[in-house]
Amino acid sequence: MERKRWQVWAKRLFTVLFLILIPALLFTLARNLDWNEVRESLLAYKPGTLAVGLVMALMSFLIFASYDLLARTYTGHKLPVRQVLPIAFVCYAFNLNFTTWVGGVALRYRLYGRLGLDTPTITRILTLGLLTNWMGYMLLAGSVFAMRLVELPANWAVGTTGLQLIGFALLAISIGYLLACGFAKKRTWRWREHELTLPSLRLALCQVALGASNWAMMALLIFWLLPEQAFYPSILGVLLISCVAGVVAHIPAGLGVLETVFLGLLQGQIPQGSLVAALLAYRTLYYLIPLVLAVITYLVLEKRAKTMRRQDTPAPT
Repeated sequence: MERKRWQVWAKRLFTVLFLILIPALLFTLARNLDWNEVRESLLAYKPGTLAVGLVMALMSFLIFASYDLLARTYTGHKLPVRQVLPIAFVCYAFNLNFTTWVGGVALRYRLYGRLGLDTPTITRILTLGLLTNWMGYMLLAGSVFAMRLVELPANWAVGTTGLQLIGFALLAISIGYLLACGFAKKRTWRWREHELTLPSLRLALCQVALGASNWAMMALLIFWLLPEQAFYPSILGVLLISCVAGVVAHIPAGLGVLETVFLGLLQGQIPQGSLVAALLAYRTLYYLIPLVLAVITYLVLEKRAKTMRRQDTPAPT
């Protein structure tokens, strides 16, 4: 009991320190920025460049929404694709902007529940989506880190060699998951009140492919918005590192975390003004515009759910 309490307090302390460190680093970096350069870089974007960027963002959302289509196969529920994709889109947009508990969990239970799915089925959908996202992340990040495609600053405690070892560990986890799905004799695992049934190897391969593709597309969008001297594998690696920092910080939309990591790791490689402008454009295309579309979609889904309930309610006799 004492050990568990100590672990909880240690986690809270680490989170608080992280929340203090990120704004401090961001303030230090922002103070030295040439904001006129940032403004000029933003104004230099052509409408066609931003339009292509928006298409990339929507493609990423479509890939993520496909996680729920895999979960449809995994759970065997019969909701049509035209209902599944809008729910997944809305949940992802809210997840990005308002944390996982709001978009990924609470909203998913509400929207799927109103369409008639029971709690165990929704839990399995959520579980498979999380596995799809993170197993894809581990395979992609493991490959990038293991090949030393990201050079960390000399003053970072982990170091490039340490990051490479982390990459090998991530690869081992993702490959171990695939092997378990393909060859494990025990298919169902229980932990306390939770239960996980391993998907087939074919479904697991689709999971890893989709998860990795989504992360790769996110990095491609940032790469597209950066100057020509940007190196895509480096951008991908920095994005994957910033994701871990965002999860630890637990800040909605990762505000400040993404910018701090990119400015810290790419300092000297890309002009800071161009880098900040690209990240601002990225946030607009990947966070704000999809959020507006998701809010509209959510209102439509709620209206349809009310209509369906009225139709299902028997008329008084």
